[in-house]
Amino acid sequence: MLSTKDAIKLEDKYGAHNYHPLPVVLAKGDGVYVWDPEGNRYFDFLSAYSAVNQGHCHPHIIGALKKQAETLTLTSRAFYNNVLGEYEQFITNFFGFDKVLPMNTGAEGVETAIKICRKWAYEVKGIPENEAKIIVCNNNFHGRTTTVISFSNDPDASKNFGPYTPGFEKVEYNNLDELEEALKGENIAGFLVEPIQGEAGVMVPDENYLKKAAALCKKHNALFIADEIQTGIARTGSLLAVCGNCTCQGSCERQPDHYVKPDILILGKALSGGVYPVSAVLADNDVMDVIKPGQHGSTFGGNPLAARVAIAALEVVQDEKLSQNARKLGEIFREAMNELKDECELINLVRGKGLLNAVQINDSPDSSTAWNLCVKLKDNGLLAKPTHGNIIRFAPPLVMNEEQLQKCIQIIRKTFLEFEA
Repeated sequence: MLSTKDAIKLEDKYGAHNYHPLPVVLAKGDGVYVWDPEGNRYFDFLSAYSAVNQGHCHPHIIGALKKQAETLTLTSRAFYNNVLGEYEQFITNFFGFDKVLPMNTGAEGVETAIKICRKWAYEVKGIPENEAKIIVCNNNFHGRTTTVISFSNDPDASKNFGPYTPGFEKVEYNNLDELEEALKGENIAGFLVEPIQGEAGVMVPDENYLKKAAALCKKHNALFIADEIQTGIARTGSLLAVCGNCTCQGSCERQPDHYVKPDILILGKALSGGVYPVSAVLADNDVMDVIKPGQHGSTFGGNPLAARVAIAALEVVQDEKLSQNARKLGEIFREAMNELKDECELINLVRGKGLLNAVQINDSPDSSTAWNLCVKLKDNGLLAKPTHGNIIRFAPPLVMNEEQLQKCIQIIRKTFLEFEA
């Protein structure tokens, strides 16, 4: 097996430098733990950006992968296969929608939702062709395709990648007045939003923001599009972040006081438990039926292997009550971080929901403090990563138990207090 040093050297020499990884090489994973080539064990507190909610190499998901991989992996959509229909029935029932359009990656899911929204705008709402506009939020992160970066205000994502795709208007996140004013404009097709802005630093909106935003979209006949690629699949303490404090599993549409049902729902990441690229766009018939044969697709989208893995991944979420566990452990974690904040000047703010949490470091976004803290956390056996310079995101696998979480809290506490000393 390659050493840590040699593995990093190979990536630096032969790989494009489009990431800035923490200086650790991962060679093995199991549950909440990962190991480097030298055998050092770490708690994973990033979960592959919430793709590994079910834990690394969950045996139920891996078992489904192995069994299907030995039978049939890919047919393309030129033919039917005997797993896709089963998966489509399972996921639509699970989330309470009529239809699903299967894709592979999160960015593909967002692009798919944009296409569906625009087509609906022209064929159902009656917006003149090529004039539809979609409202998005400042500081969004929906991927890095050329269309998506066109409505990003992160210069690292967009600078020198133009010309940019038109048809998007930005409003301030968590600002209903700005949203309503934008919805009053001409040719508005929809509103695309992350229920919690993850990459921006785990920005949690006001309690009724999503419900009121959805109501405004309905009032102005625009589609409410929820990008739950990172926040979905139990991460925030409910099946979806738009579920609010709902405790149900897959029947949220029956509890309207808690649930905001999007017109279009985008899922990815943990839809496969991090085992295989799987994403999905869900909508009811009045929206999804605008898509006809030949108008959108993917060679790998809806392949038998992906379908079987996704079913297994969702079964784990349901059977192991991961939403409830995320909610319980999240409260413990934030309470502990706020206690640490009271005795540690390094921490400026603690925020989050479920097991998607962030600690804002009391330093400039241009400083290296958060990065250096993450390096020290790594040295002490816990892996986390900064975002936006001075924010550390903490998002462990949802299979973590309370004993493991308390050990992690002690690692974070020890690291921060030693760093400050």
